[in-house]
Parts: sequence; C-alpha cells; structure tokens
Amino acid sequence: MKHILSLVFLLASLIGIFLIYNYGRAYWHPLYIKAAGARTVEDVIQTYGEEARERMTPYFAAAGIKYPPDSVALIAIKEEAKLELWDTSAANPVFIRNYSVLAQSGVAGPKLREGDLQVPEGIYRIEYLNPNSSYHLSMKLNYPNDFDLTHAKAEGRSEPGTNIFIHGKAVSIGCLAMGDEVAEELFVLASDIGHRNIEVAIAPQDPRKNVLTPIPELPWTEELYQNLTTYFAPFDAK
Repeated sequence: MKHILSLVFLLASLIGIFLIYNYGRAYWHPLYIKAAGARTVEDVIQTYGEEARERMTPYFAAAGIKYPPDSVALIAIKEEAKLELWDTSAANPVFIRNYSVLAQSGVAGPKLREGDLQVPEGIYRIEYLNPNSSYHLSMKLNYPNDFDLTHAKAEGRSEPGTNIFIHGKAVSIGCLAMGDEVAEELFVLASDIGHRNIEVAIAPQDPRKNVLTPIPELPWTEELYQNLTTYFAPFDAK
C-alpha cells in the first residue's frame, strides 16, 4: 500500500510539474527572464535567423517569389486550425504555404471581453515583436482594433481584452499557438520585411468556401463577416 501511495504521489507531482510548465508559463517565465536576462530582436535573429530562412526560402522560391518579400498576409481559419501565408507584394496575392495552428482556445465567434478565451476575428496588424515571450517567441496583434473598440463601447464592454499574440508552444488562452519552429519562421520573416508590412485576417470558417453566418445576438457581426469575406476574396482557397 505504501508503495502504491508513493507511485501515486510521484505521478501527481509529475502531472503538476507538466501543467505548471505548460500552462503557468505566463507566471514563471517572466521571473526566468529577470534571472537570465532579456534578449533583443537582434539576439533572436542571430540565434534563429539563418535556420528559419533556410526553412522558408524554398517555399518562396517554389512560388516564384523573392525572399524577403515586400509584404505578406497571414490568413487564419479557426475551424480548420490553419494559417495560410501569402505574398502580397503585387496586385495579385501569391500563395506560399500552409501552417497548422497547434492550439487555439474558444469557439467560433469574435472575442468580446477579457478572459473569455476567444481567439478574435477580424483584420489586424502586427504591433510589435516580443523576443522574450513566455511562449518562445511572439508577435502581438493590434486587438482590439478600431472596429472592435467601436462595438465594445456601443455595448458597454469596458474590457474587451488585449494581449493577443501569434506565438510558439502549443498552449492557447485566446492566441494562435504555432509551435516553436513556426514561431521562429514568422518572427524572422516579420523582422526581415518589417512587422508593419504584415496583415493578419482571422475568420471562424473559410468565407471562400462557405457563407459566414452572422451571430443573431451580435448584429454587428454581419458587417464583420462581410469585411472578412471581402478581404479573403482575392486569396484563392488552398
């Protein structure tokens, strides 16, 4: 009996460590950064840049696009857990590749408030690159954007949420978790072309394949989904 209890305790301890390591990173990782020292974007590029470019450039070459491009779009489809990378340097977008989203919390529908664990829906920009992310590397979206803020104010939602990122690892509380290697590639790409030259569109389903149905209790989603449908149109479904 004593031996069994020891095994149970050991197993519970291992599970606890695993959960804290993965889901408590936002709490313990900043302490680690303080102890180890913060790194810069330049540090990240020096560490991961060469290998990340080696992984990316064959996809750009296969699409007939020079690297680095002038601008790109990241097209996220929540239902399919997919992120498409497109070159938008010219009038007609050119498909580069698909990435799998390893983790995304919430369900179909826009993000409304802090703590709802929803991945937002809309058309966004990258605000900045975070080389000291709790989830390896990350890029912050400008959620809530003007559209989000306008409708939050109209509905009296004073805390629509913030701190939405595309990041590494495979844990999400409202962000798009892409795994570490993909996070490195997107981070290096954003650094190489300038993060302001990236647009990010996130939709509940693929509006190139199915009509996005507005949410009855959120009448403004009719406009939101029309905006997304229009945005997705030039990008041939892949």
